Amino acid sequence: MRSRTVGAGVLQGRVDIPAPPARLTADWQRETSTELQLEPGDVEALSLARARARWPDYRLCVQLLADWTGTMGLPDVLGSCHIALMACRGARYHHDGERYGGAAFCNLFLSEDQGLDMFFPVTGHRLPLARGTAVVFDAAQPHAVIRRGSSAYRSDDFTDGDDCIQRFLTWELPVTSAKLGQALRIDLDVDPSASLVQDGPQIRLNGAPVSVCPQTGRWRQTA
Repeated sequence: MRSRTVGAGVLQGRVDIPAPPARLTADWQRETSTELQLEPGDVEALSLARARARWPDYRLCVQLLADWTGTMGLPDVLGSCHIALMACRGARYHHDGERYGGAAFCNLFLSEDQGLDMFFPVTGHRLPLARGTAVVFDAAQPHAVIRRGSSAYRSDDFTDGDDCIQRFLTWELPVTSAKLGQALRIDLDVDPSASLVQDGPQIRLNGAPVSVCPQTGRWRQTA
């Protein structure tokens, strides 16, 4: 286990990807409504293998994102990294550092603009979500998907059927990559002695373990 800082850098941009075909979009709608039964705030995985069989432009989308990460100073960063297809009905404020303490995420959003933003309350970065929105960020950085113009997560904002569901591809990137760490401003081995005695990944602020308030995104001490 290695200690590190939470990266304050967020890379964002737009990639001109083609719209998913109508039959694939319809398949996603059935999967999210009948199989996943997404509740407001939920983020769940869709079947990537099934999607690829109906998605002739899948490889093109991946290549276009790889080209974009290259312009961000991260050539070949996607490489052999794990990739997943996800869906969210909004997203409560959270961080993924406890499960993905050694990772950053690269997301490529596939849905049209629905008036939703991805917001990072600690850094202040706000991304309008639309088809082709691309972002790279530290998995331990608090984030949410909320209504545009808002700063709080409210479950009542995500009750309108499929019109508030975003689908996206996501890659897990290793924060030990020097170029990625530099881009996201992640420093490794900042407290090696403390990391040796931890049972698992844990985020600390001023020496105390913290979690994220799901409505506001603020750090709060863990009881």
